[in-house]
Amino acid sequence: MRIGIFTETYTPYISGLVTSELMLKKALEKKGHEVYVVTANLTNSKYEYNEKEKVLRIPGIPTGIYDSRLTSIYPIKAINKIKNWNLDVIHSQTEFAIGTFARLFAKQYNIPIVHTYHTMYEDYVHYITKGHFDKSSKKLVEYLTKFYCDKTINELIVPTKKAYDLFKKKYNVERNIHIIPTGIEVERFYKEKIDPKKINKLKKQYNINKRDFIAIFVGRIAEEKNIPFLINITAELKTKKPNFKLLIIGDGPDKENYEKLVKNKNCEKNIIFTGKIPWDEIPLYYQVADIFISASQSETQGLTIIEAMAASLPTLCIDDESFRNSVVDDLNGYLFKDEETCKKRVLKIMNDKKLLNNLQNGARNSAELHSSKYFAEKVLDVYKLAINNRKPSYREKITNLIRKVFS
Repeated sequence: MRIGIFTETYTPYISGLVTSELMLKKALEKKGHEVYVVTANLTNSKYEYNEKEKVLRIPGIPTGIYDSRLTSIYPIKAINKIKNWNLDVIHSQTEFAIGTFARLFAKQYNIPIVHTYHTMYEDYVHYITKGHFDKSSKKLVEYLTKFYCDKTINELIVPTKKAYDLFKKKYNVERNIHIIPTGIEVERFYKEKIDPKKINKLKKQYNINKRDFIAIFVGRIAEEKNIPFLINITAELKTKKPNFKLLIIGDGPDKENYEKLVKNKNCEKNIIFTGKIPWDEIPLYYQVADIFISASQSETQGLTIIEAMAASLPTLCIDDESFRNSVVDDLNGYLFKDEETCKKRVLKIMNDKKLLNNLQNGARNSAELHSSKYFAEKVLDVYKLAINNRKPSYREKITNLIRKVFS
């Protein structure tokens, strides 16, 4: 099968979406399929095509949201290149400029299109509105989401029931929706894959000693990730457990504000901001930690949760529908509803080495259910459904009619 992945964001940009795309591409290629990527050029204003990686980069303009860019909706120069790929199916991963391009191209050349909805956009409206017109902006987001994810595609994939319910219960979408949790290359995060010398070196870099108990968060340093929650519990836990430390991996627009908050709470020795870390080094950072923690309620799934489990880290997450299919109390971690419950869960694990060991084993075993192999197989089933249900074009109808007449 010849598959085209259309996305606004791809390497060298770092995000959960990019991780998902890279994993899917590699898993599909392992199964013998040809996978092409159409994305925005994040580094310059040129058209670039990497023949080896099969990645076409289209120039775009900065959006002002992290490092992302938007391309023109229908770049003529890209069309001739993509036509030569003879795609069997298009898989769009984003809704806007390149997402629109994917839909226009699919319609013009009668190629079935599958779309995956990754982002709960209503949680990100504040980046554009800066707090103004939020209600009307969210209605606009709802309209655009329904248009992009219902009217213009053949099949829709969502990673969790939370996203499924958004379309079915809030947006009242009637189409079939496939719930396919995003998989990861779990093997990348296995402890035995990481050089112990590198782990020790990293611990020295951040002044982490053998007695320290490390909680790790990986993600954007931004409002929707609810990082003040993590800072607050660390400030309180350190009074009982001075060896408790929080390692925050990532960068974002609110990093400076949160660093000031940490200073105000006198937690500089207990909370470490690493800044942006290269994608291929992330598995090493998980191995520095004892548990993973997140209070974000803006996720559609939260791939970092699965990454942490693959690294044998018990996961503590806020009780949100995005995490309920992954985190199971007393098996691989705990869900919590508030700061008090979270602190109790952390202390419970810190005070019971046997429990910590059992949760580590449970986390590792749970991660196996999210391997890239099984994810790719489920996505392929949706591709086949889209292809089989594709309506023939007018030209194909005429051709078939002529064949019948002269057969």
